[in-house]
Amino acid sequence: MLRSANAINIDGKGRIAMPTRYRDGLMDSCQGQFVCTIDLQSPCLLLYPLNEWLVIEKKLSALSSTNDVERRVQRLILGYATETELDKGGRLLIAPTLRKHAKLQKKVMLVGQFNKFELWDEDMWQQQVEADLLIGLPSDDQLTESLKGFSL
Repeated sequence: MLRSANAINIDGKGRIAMPTRYRDGLMDSCQGQFVCTIDLQSPCLLLYPLNEWLVIEKKLSALSSTNDVERRVQRLILGYATETELDKGGRLLIAPTLRKHAKLQKKVMLVGQFNKFELWDEDMWQQQVEADLLIGLPSDDQLTESLKGFSL
């Protein structure tokens, strides 16, 4: 399971260093192979281990290419999807088009989200967290069914 928020840097070549605590597990599960694409709802990138990406790709292939909305989703997610692989130093190259889309500069956040990572510009991540905390949760009568039974 991929979890926690990690402050990392992008080097001059556009590479990020995968935190060491993830490396062995990712080598076991996906041989260090990933697919990176854009998030359609937030200004970040989605970084999937290859085995998890194959599940997403299957879902995308089931969408209709004749439905405008479904085709747009396919076009954007697949159009930006870029394969990348951990090098011997545990680094991943993030394509320039992806870095530009998410406005990634030197300081970024790698945020574990169960089966994938989100990759955020550090300042944009802080703004998103502050906005989420400010908004808070809706009242009990507005909670989704999934959240009604959720507690920590």
